[in-house]
Amino acid sequence: MPGLLLGDEAPNFEAETTHGKIRFHEFLGNSWGILFSHPRDFTPVCTTELGRAAKLAPEFAKRNIKMIALSIDDVNDHLSWCKDINAYNKDQPTEKLPFPIIADSKRELAVQLGMLDPDERDKDGMPLTARVVFVFGPDKKLKLSILYPATTGRNFDEILRVIDSLQLTAAKKVATPVDWKPGDEVMVIPSLSDEEAKKLFPGGICTKELPSGKKYLRYTAHPK
Repeated sequence: MPGLLLGDEAPNFEAETTHGKIRFHEFLGNSWGILFSHPRDFTPVCTTELGRAAKLAPEFAKRNIKMIALSIDDVNDHLSWCKDINAYNKDQPTEKLPFPIIADSKRELAVQLGMLDPDERDKDGMPLTARVVFVFGPDKKLKLSILYPATTGRNFDEILRVIDSLQLTAAKKVATPVDWKPGDEVMVIPSLSDEEAKKLFPGGICTKELPSGKKYLRYTAHPK
């Protein structure tokens, strides 16, 4: 099945959305971008997800992230669904969210990007779109891909945490350990020698002693 792999450039597709027609690269501009797909309009899990994404739109904006969703129905359905999503959020039931929703009624984009869930089908027997998360860098290349089945809702707090890691590690020669959160210690990447690391991280490096004697667990404070 066609799809995107890490490091692939996003296709510069054209699409009709709730915010008008877009061309994807122009939509992203020089920003980071997140594209998240949904099985269908007017479905329960998707409504909770888009409601949460709308509430978190200011947090994505702080990180210079352009948000865009995809669902297999048409723009008119999307606009009507937006009213339900806003009502779910206890907001005015308007037809717009803080980000556009792509119309993909023929599933062409879902197929091109490898988003279909073969195990979950609609009432007509057609495969549903899975819950895909794609994060693109300003270079339009795929930096993160998370694939959830149609039956499992996403954790958008985790998606923000991962984006914080992606943006930090793109700028600094560090990696983030298990359960890392912004402000926590980070790890020095293995390709840096101790001498290079000392110059890059004047605040100091802590190396954990291990039975193997190998000094690969090197920690440093969250870089400024």
